[in-house]
Amino acid sequence: MSEIEDKSDAQHIGADHQLSAPVPWYRKRWILWPILLLLLLLAVIVFFVIHESNVKAAAAKRALAAIKPSVTSTVATATKGDIGVYLDAIGTVTPVYTSSITAQASGVLTAVHYREGQLLQKGDALIDIDPQPYEAQLLQAEGALERDTNVLAQARMDLERYRTAWAGNGIPRQLLDDQEKIVLQDQGTVKNDQGTVNYDQVQLSYCHITAPIAGRVGLRLVDPGNVAQAGGSTVLAVITQEQPTTVIFTMAEDSLGQVKARMRKVKTLPVEAMDRTQTTKIATGKLFTIDNQIDTTTGTIKLRALFDNHNGALFPNQFVNTRLLVNTLEGVTLVPTAAVQHNGQVAFLYVIANGTASVRNITTGVADGGMTVVEGINPGEIVATSSFDKLQSGSKVLMSKQAPPATSAEGNTP
Repeated sequence: MSEIEDKSDAQHIGADHQLSAPVPWYRKRWILWPILLLLLLLAVIVFFVIHESNVKAAAAKRALAAIKPSVTSTVATATKGDIGVYLDAIGTVTPVYTSSITAQASGVLTAVHYREGQLLQKGDALIDIDPQPYEAQLLQAEGALERDTNVLAQARMDLERYRTAWAGNGIPRQLLDDQEKIVLQDQGTVKNDQGTVNYDQVQLSYCHITAPIAGRVGLRLVDPGNVAQAGGSTVLAVITQEQPTTVIFTMAEDSLGQVKARMRKVKTLPVEAMDRTQTTKIATGKLFTIDNQIDTTTGTIKLRALFDNHNGALFPNQFVNTRLLVNTLEGVTLVPTAAVQHNGQVAFLYVIANGTASVRNITTGVADGGMTVVEGINPGEIVATSSFDKLQSGSKVLMSKQAPPATSAEGNTP
């Protein structure tokens, strides 16, 4: 009984001990709920603070975007003036005369008188061929002529004697007639001898070759000691006339009527010869003539322009760009070509008024010398000529006489 009582007492003591142990704080509800409410309140406060800052940042961005920065741009003023209408073409400098000299007498070349690239006048010495064989032939011909001339003189003296004798009935008529025919035969012989002399003189003159035209001689093609053949294909020298010279260029047949109408009106049409880049004018001349046929394979016609070429700027066979003036537009509105922008097929300008840019659609026309004919803008209005990558409608513009350092781009959409 005592043991059972002791166990029962021990169990009561353990139960009392468990009931008297402290409870953890997270199990106490009156403490947990205030903490959760406090955390929720902090989260709400943080959310509203972040949202307010974002709203303020977005408003600041919108305010900055609404303020458009000023754009520095060069400007130009639309003017009223005249501009030429040109037909552009590719041409070739073609000398008026080019002489390729070949030998007309056979023999050894004894001298070459010209210097390579020398400017020659008509009649200047070029080449000498050994003349001795031709001098000998000429001497023989002159000897035969002299002999037959004296034979003719003797026949004429006999004829006079026969006439006197026949007048006195000293000889028959037949003898006189025979002597008259002998004189005529001797005259033919003398004439034949004279022709031989003249021919040999010409052949001898071929031994001394001179310049047939004034111009510039090319590189030396033969040397002393070479043998020339009469009628051969070997060229001894080439002379090209440089002053004046011409340029031959082609033009579409559709433009022929316009050119002919202008020629009937003003007679002379100016032609400019430009370099390959079409930026530098080489020479100015005039239209000389138009070919008499249209090339049916290409639908073009050739024209020749004449240039005095005093400074030698045009060189034979040089390729040049030609500009034929066919009309002049008077009293049109002009702006720099650099100011014209394009958006697809639409041309436009940035017009500057009161320091603000606005887009103006225009219609373009002829362009020449960095200027373009436009419609849709009045003379005196100011247009931008640079900074197109920054300009837009409503942009504030600081006008400058010098282009800004940034490279401007053409063809931007307004």
